[in-house]
Amino acid sequence: MVIFAVQYQYSKLMKTLKDFNFKDKKALVRVDFNVPLDENFNVTDVNRIEGAKPTIDKILADGGSVILMSHLGRPKGNESKYSLQHIVKTTSEVLGVPVIFASDCRGEVAQNAAASLQPGQVLLLENLRFYPEEEAGDVAFAKELASLGDIYVNDAFGTAHRAHASTTIIAQFFPENKCFGLLLAKEIESLNRVLNNSVKPVTAVLGGSKVSSKITVIENILDKVDHMIIGGGMTFTFIKALGGKIGDSICEDDKMDLALEILHKAKLKNVHIHIPVDVVAADSFSNDAATQIVDVCEIPDGWQGLDAGPKSLENFKKIVMESKTILWNGPLGVFEMPSFANGTITLGEYIAESTENGAFSLVGGGDSVAAVKQFGLEDRMSYVSTGGGAMLEMLEGRVLPGIQAILD
Repeated sequence: MVIFAVQYQYSKLMKTLKDFNFKDKKALVRVDFNVPLDENFNVTDVNRIEGAKPTIDKILADGGSVILMSHLGRPKGNESKYSLQHIVKTTSEVLGVPVIFASDCRGEVAQNAAASLQPGQVLLLENLRFYPEEEAGDVAFAKELASLGDIYVNDAFGTAHRAHASTTIIAQFFPENKCFGLLLAKEIESLNRVLNNSVKPVTAVLGGSKVSSKITVIENILDKVDHMIIGGGMTFTFIKALGGKIGDSICEDDKMDLALEILHKAKLKNVHIHIPVDVVAADSFSNDAATQIVDVCEIPDGWQGLDAGPKSLENFKKIVMESKTILWNGPLGVFEMPSFANGTITLGEYIAESTENGAFSLVGGGDSVAAVKQFGLEDRMSYVSTGGGAMLEMLEGRVLPGIQAILD
């Protein structure tokens, strides 16, 4: 897809935080602080706040001040349980500086808080989504937000695929003074490294339950990879299309022709597709179900495949260990249940080992990221993406509005 290639040629030309000196400037930074909270409104995962810290540190070190904008959850109007005030204490602890909180993101409260901000200070605005104008991409709302700062910095990859007021529309009010934050720049560079500047052989591991949710990704990256490992529930649509017996396994019957078409296209492009040859089958969708290891084409009636089997993992190991660039998007099984997590854990170990041997590995997509975090593999990967939906759209070859707005 031409538009994808063109977009990523910009990665060498794009303006990042390093192109600006923020001395005596107020940086308006769009971050993704949509973090999980427990029943007492305590932050349970600080990764997204830690991810933004290098950007904030650079601005403060230059002698500038920071105005942070974010959303939290999906509030219907001004709901106190979605107030960003809940994260102020944790944000202060992670950043190592006091964080001032503005109880509104627009109007007199926000204007006064921004006006009185001194170099070295950090201000966090209230939840942007308390106003429907944010998700509607309202120009007047974006202009009001823009009036608070001197330089606009987008560091929110997780929302870069949405044309919202604070992620896209706002950039037009900073024709020269806009840039990518360090986190967002790294996301673009990491994807560029996999899809355009990769060292071969390149392997993509695509898991998950549905072919339909990954079809555009598969079609877009067929020209860029040497091997493609297909796992998870998608496996059974391919196996049934090839004439195998899948028992009660998940399957998209209306996508079987598509599965065969993918295999045909891959063959024409000399891309090697690898599908599990055996699976851990269960007699019910439960961690306590009875299990047996069976040939992937011979799953008995009443049984369903819920994880990759040992022979499949041995096959995948050889491919992963010989790869120089690895993209992992989606688990090999129902890893949320310990009985069916072995395939995903073992694959993660292979990718981590290959990375330690010099390969570049990029992990992205909600379930894959959750898996590497859950199993302690995160620090052994080259890069773990912070945006599930945004990364998928980039893999599909789409130009993300939040990125394009900075490039324009």
